[in-house]
Amino acid sequence: MIRKPIRKIWSRLLCILSIGSLIVSYTVVSDIQHRKNPDDTTIPNWTQMKDGVVKVFKANPLTGARWIVTDTKASSMRFLLGLASGILAAIFFGMLMGCFSVFESFFILPLTILALIPPTAALAVYFVLVGTDTEMYVTMIALGIGPTLARTISLAVKDVPDELIEKAYTLGASATEVIWNVIFKNILPKLIDAIRLHIAPAMIFLIAAEMVCGDAGFGYRIRLQSRLLDMNVVYTYLAFLGLFGFAMDYALRSLSKFLCPWYQPERK
Repeated sequence: MIRKPIRKIWSRLLCILSIGSLIVSYTVVSDIQHRKNPDDTTIPNWTQMKDGVVKVFKANPLTGARWIVTDTKASSMRFLLGLASGILAAIFFGMLMGCFSVFESFFILPLTILALIPPTAALAVYFVLVGTDTEMYVTMIALGIGPTLARTISLAVKDVPDELIEKAYTLGASATEVIWNVIFKNILPKLIDAIRLHIAPAMIFLIAAEMVCGDAGFGYRIRLQSRLLDMNVVYTYLAFLGLFGFAMDYALRSLSKFLCPWYQPERK
């Protein structure tokens, strides 16, 4: 049956099976490649992968610094600042456009144009306007996700039933109370879902910028190790990025269930 849910135990087993299939597929491909060239590093085997993990977590004997710690601090600060800036700006402009037609008419065209310009193509503009320090990464992420997120919020506001707004006015609510207690709380779960979908694009913008001008961070380290063909380090960083993104997605899903238990709890 279409859209018929399956038992939770089968859902979990299928998830485990999918991950196992990926691991087995990679192992087979790596084994085939190493039979052709035992010294190959482009598709490292699991022994080489272990060496890559050790290299990433090993402390520098001179400075005591560890790659993973240094790069995580640099990238996470840039990412979280940029994501927070983009979300706050999107909520402000999205709510304005969704609630007031005059603001929608004024902002919709500029935001649409900004949403269609790839931030990675505008790197040179960011260099000129804000330099190459933390401000550049924050600006790039915020402008990368802000316009599309604002438009998503605006559409969500328009989906709020007119009956709810009219009932709130009938009960004596002010415009501010309607916006906060009716509209914002109604769109909150959709807002969280939209943020979940913008995590990956925000990461892409950050990694691209760090590859070009970073002196620390995941993109910087991946660029350096790719040039040396140390793919075991690159894959370790990619796995860490995947786990970081999964953790953020899980945290947002948990936040949605906590703040909005009434919003389709069966959603994944």
